[in-house]
Amino acid sequence: MLPFHQVDVFTSRFLLGNPLAVVHGAEGLTDEQMAAFARWTNLSETTFLLPPVHADADYRVRIFTTEGELPFAGHPTLGSARAWLEAGGVPKADHLVQECGAGLVRVRRTGERLAFAAPPLIRGGDVDAADLDGVKRALHLKDEDVVGAQWADNGPGWLALLLKDADTVLGIRPDSAAFGEINKIGVVGPYPPGGEVAYEVRAFVRTAEDPVTGSLNAAIGQWLIGTGQAPDSYVAAQGTNLRRRGRVHLERVGPDIWTGGDTVIGITGSVRLP
Repeated sequence: MLPFHQVDVFTSRFLLGNPLAVVHGAEGLTDEQMAAFARWTNLSETTFLLPPVHADADYRVRIFTTEGELPFAGHPTLGSARAWLEAGGVPKADHLVQECGAGLVRVRRTGERLAFAAPPLIRGGDVDAADLDGVKRALHLKDEDVVGAQWADNGPGWLALLLKDADTVLGIRPDSAAFGEINKIGVVGPYPPGGEVAYEVRAFVRTAEDPVTGSLNAAIGQWLIGTGQAPDSYVAAQGTNLRRRGRVHLERVGPDIWTGGDTVIGITGSVRLP
């Protein structure tokens, strides 16, 4: 039996964020066992905690979706950090260091809030016209709805669109038949100034919608803050159309874009994997 947590990420209230399954002490598991359990949980991601290989890391994590392994993902980073701390983990320094397929990721803790330093993009830059046209068709967007587009791939493979406003983001109804090779699409649009949140974000993986997405928000923050289109610190909402209340906090500190939020332990127990 292996210790197990289920963590709700990017929320301070259980059931309103993005759930993550975390298995501790996974060094005895095979790749096939990890993949099978991730398929069984049927969550967007399931993680497995292992002893670190790198001397600077506090722990190592492997991140699985229902379809395969990812080198990095955002809400699994924060949820795994929370589960590791809950299990008695003590960081070597004043911040945590996670080892994953993308390398070492720093995680800082401020009260109940955790934040990770956004890793470098694997792919960035402009989106070519043909790809952009296909994405707009899949999301039923008009040319005037789209302010900008960028590749925002820090592991999962995101393409991101900046739309004219939050209402346009919330009004998207994806067309499942129109999705092509580009099937991980993030959209962001601003709210009027002065409110609780600055932006609304949605993330589409094929035609499914992810409740709250750390990797996408991190890449959007790198794009918008880095180009001066967003302030150095802001809060994004995500999951609104799914009856979630995700809140993602973005902040530039020196060269880093920190992506953070609250986490809640929802389930504690153990798991037996065949």
